[in-house]
Amino acid sequence: MKKLLICISAIAIVACKEDPKIDYTILSGEFGDTKAKEITLIGGDVEEKIAIDAEGKFLDTLTIKENGFYTLSLGRERANLYLKAGANIAITKDSLGFSFSGVGAKESSYLASKNSNNKKFKGNAQSFYTLDEAAFKEKVNEIKESHKSTLDITEGLDKNFINTELKNLEYDSYAALDQYENAHSYFTKNDTFKTSDNFLPKAFKDLIYNDVNAYKTSSSYQRLAFKSVMDPIYEGLEDYNSITPSDLSTISTIEIPELKNKIVQYLAGMALSPANASLTETYAFLNNNTTDEKVKKELKKGLERAENLVKGKPSPVFVNYENHKGGTTSLSDLKGKYVYVDVWATWCGPCKAEIPSLKKIEKEYHDKNIAFVSTSIDVADSHQKWVDMVNKEELGGVQLMADNDWKSKFVVDYGINGIPRFILIDPQGNIVNADAPRPSNPKLKELFNSLNI
Repeated sequence: MKKLLICISAIAIVACKEDPKIDYTILSGEFGDTKAKEITLIGGDVEEKIAIDAEGKFLDTLTIKENGFYTLSLGRERANLYLKAGANIAITKDSLGFSFSGVGAKESSYLASKNSNNKKFKGNAQSFYTLDEAAFKEKVNEIKESHKSTLDITEGLDKNFINTELKNLEYDSYAALDQYENAHSYFTKNDTFKTSDNFLPKAFKDLIYNDVNAYKTSSSYQRLAFKSVMDPIYEGLEDYNSITPSDLSTISTIEIPELKNKIVQYLAGMALSPANASLTETYAFLNNNTTDEKVKKELKKGLERAENLVKGKPSPVFVNYENHKGGTTSLSDLKGKYVYVDVWATWCGPCKAEIPSLKKIEKEYHDKNIAFVSTSIDVADSHQKWVDMVNKEELGGVQLMADNDWKSKFVVDYGINGIPRFILIDPQGNIVNADAPRPSNPKLKELFNSLNI
């Protein structure tokens, strides 16, 4: 009897013992002679950096809280993956792109094939977007149906992946249709082009962006959701330096936390301008509308930087910048005059678009107490390109080249992360406007005249 009880107890122990839950996936691979030292994996709550050894190999085990879509970055190259618990995926790369093999790799292989086929279907952007409306819609539908067919014939795909991808294909087609008007206008050089009233499907027009899962899994849905918030904000703004919380009130209604955080982070750079009279109130509104601690820190840093650049504060300075005419120039050399600084680069299209207006206003104020300074932040390797452009465009004023491109102290101290950027400094070296109107903006002359320049 005792032996029987022991046997029964042993059976019970075996029966109650559960198999260990697998909540991880293994990623490995080899990228040959890549110079990259790591790959980055982003998706869901994951932001993982995986080291690449001297032979171009890597191996890592990742905890996966939920199956889903991820983005792998190797330098400037990107690949989409679908990761799930229990997968063991090997990744390789050649001139054609990334390849995936191993357990759980079929979904990622489909995504790689989808990306490759998109390029083949669309050809070059000009030929794709210059199609007429009917042909373009037909091509977009053809792409969608082709991917659907691939899903149908590929065996062993995760059911959740299939259902999600079918929705994503719909969002992809919406995104292409949404881009058509602007792209067609650009490539056909027809500034007045507008799509017909029934060009966009009613389902797209009626789409409400409140699907948290779609935002996680579809880059097209992300872009469309972002645009749906930003377009009305842009349309209602005359000058981003005058942004107030009321201009941004729609942010409070965003239902997707990740989207709200992204919108707040994006707006911080322009809304927290030292020229904004509602700086403090706008900061408080943005800070109250994000749950991301990283974004909150960025907002705080942006506020502190802006407060140091408000009107009347001593301006950051530049010292011994190379002058196109020879020698060097420092901000102190221009003391006694107003200084209008244009921060630009030879590769910057919007910067070059301001050149005619800048020339015109320089000519108009050439005998006034103001110096026009254009400071290039081109990298050192583009030095000759800068010299040649100044000569070719016959640029006037004081033409300088910053000492360390984007990392130049003057650029960093002014918090410049986008160009063109214009700054007005008074004769005593104090800030008049750290984000002054562009030459093409009539408000610039209004500002000059208000100062009796």
